[in-house]
Amino acid sequence: MHMSSEIDLYEILEIDRSASKTDVKKAYHKAARVHHPDKVPESERAAADDRFKDIQQAYEILSDDQTREMYDMHGMAAFEKGGAGGGAGPDLDDILAQMFGQGMGGMGGGFEGMGGMPGMGGMGGRGPRKSKNEVQEYEVSLEELYKGKTTRFASTKNVICGNCEGSGGKANAKPKKCGTCDGRGSKIALRPVGPGMVTQEQVQCSTCSGRGSYFPDDKKCKKCKGARTTSQRKILELYIPPGSRQGDKIVLSGEADQVPDQEPGDIIFELVETPHEVFHRAGADLQAELKVSLQEALTGFNRVVLKHLDGRGISLHVKQPAGRILRPGEILKISGEGMPIKRSDAKGDLYLIVDVIFPEDGWLRDEATIQKIRDVLPTTGEEKITAEEVDEVDWEVVKDMEDFGAGSGDPRAAEWEDDSEEEGEAAQCAQQ
Repeated sequence: MHMSSEIDLYEILEIDRSASKTDVKKAYHKAARVHHPDKVPESERAAADDRFKDIQQAYEILSDDQTREMYDMHGMAAFEKGGAGGGAGPDLDDILAQMFGQGMGGMGGGFEGMGGMPGMGGMGGRGPRKSKNEVQEYEVSLEELYKGKTTRFASTKNVICGNCEGSGGKANAKPKKCGTCDGRGSKIALRPVGPGMVTQEQVQCSTCSGRGSYFPDDKKCKKCKGARTTSQRKILELYIPPGSRQGDKIVLSGEADQVPDQEPGDIIFELVETPHEVFHRAGADLQAELKVSLQEALTGFNRVVLKHLDGRGISLHVKQPAGRILRPGEILKISGEGMPIKRSDAKGDLYLIVDVIFPEDGWLRDEATIQKIRDVLPTTGEEKITAEEVDEVDWEVVKDMEDFGAGSGDPRAAEWEDDSEEEGEAAQCAQQ
């Protein structure tokens, strides 16, 4: 690797260690312009070329969160193995495998099993890399999340060819070295990074698919045609525990496509909770509306008020007389009737928000009935307002307060918005 462990990448780009990604990018473009080899005399070009490579490599490491964290923790020593012999940059998979013991002792790939870290019981050895996980969303209803769900589905995936055991060739056939990449499995390509500037990066050889060798047609495996894998259909079972939530991940370990020389990845289902017509969920608690008539709000009732997620009817008994009146917006809490809590027998709570349904206009047509209601219902006891002059006015019912102060520019208006910033920006643009 071109860089030595003594070089400070932050000094190369002339930035602080706390610099943001944007700061790193800006510093890179500035340094690349100033130190580009084409801008120096021929005699200084070799040194400028080395400097330019240092700048490129500093940017490649510090612009990626994972490699930057590796550098901050271990310095350039963390990248020496990955870059040996090629100068093509760090092999992040090798670094992660060394740090977290990927594939060791059944711990799985990625960061899912951190028990394989070096220095912890001797489990830090290298293991096979893990192939790519397959992540997909899985829609599930609130009823299914309440009761739990087990479903079976067919999955078609690539598996290692049993005929050639993943080699891609016939028995005893020897592969030929790939001439495109000279057996390396990868090649250096140029990628533009700005006006008049390019950077080198290592890409997989498309001729040999990164293997560095290939089998001629007459020596390819007859079953997989040299692809090294074949297609297989399998029935998988997905279990969603009661009380699972939006965003929970159900992992089917090792069921993703198989790749030669790698541990198979996982199929990961991310749960997406579909909206419910009756219930609204927050954690283990549920919320729903309790619709009661004006008569029920005043006199009480004893009936089933809603159907729960498991099909049970929920009944309430609000007693009168000597009971309490239900008012619009009041909240009734029913303990233990919310969602199940995973890995326990407990449940959350159910909150019912009272919505009093008033009678339709015109239902009181009889003056005698009106007088009976006046006699039964208590007066509000409001203080009488006295005035020297009284006007009787017309009135109408409106749906909302949108017209309150409309067009006045008064910040107390219902739909007031501060347009001063936008007007200022518009004026500034007009001047320019």
